[in-house]
Amino acid sequence: MESIYGNHLRELESVMEYLIDEINTVREFMKQEAGMDPVEHVIYRIKTEESMREKCRRKGLPETEESALKVIHDAVGIRVVCAFIKDVYAIRNHLVNLSNCRVVEEKDYIKQAKPNGYRSYHLILLVDEKIYAEIQLRTISQDTWAALEHHIHYKKVTTEMDKLIISELKRCADELASTDLSMQTIRDMIRKSIADE
Repeated sequence: MESIYGNHLRELESVMEYLIDEINTVREFMKQEAGMDPVEHVIYRIKTEESMREKCRRKGLPETEESALKVIHDAVGIRVVCAFIKDVYAIRNHLVNLSNCRVVEEKDYIKQAKPNGYRSYHLILLVDEKIYAEIQLRTISQDTWAALEHHIHYKKVTTEMDKLIISELKRCADELASTDLSMQTIRDMIRKSIADE
């Protein structure tokens, strides 16, 4: 069977490597400025053939190179997990200002959380007007909540118990968001204190 990516796999890899290099560039700059790495970890991948084919089927699209590279925009996927909220936005600002990248879609689920409590910053970039990449930027606590919610994988609401579970998930997400804001405030206070010395 021919690759759903045609002969563009190397291009996908090259775009992924380029974006990772840019993330590392801004990390290094921020590390020298603030004395600490703003990124806890980065996960990246090119969606597997089977996963892309399954997504095409799920969306009612033909399993073609056109669908995989032009209609679906997450063949290249990168998740950047930061320690603090301001770091998320600093990395976002660097990426959207790259001269060869065009922002196709931007969703700020940090400022406007999903109804279930999910928080993250989503970007879809078109690199060199050829390859799409989806980038998710989030804090450690947002990443932890998303991972746990994914393990529970709770989607259907059918009973009162289901409603209670969904309500508890949302409550946990809100508590973690409050913690993120508190930790950001504490870090800002420490930096101000150091600057004032």
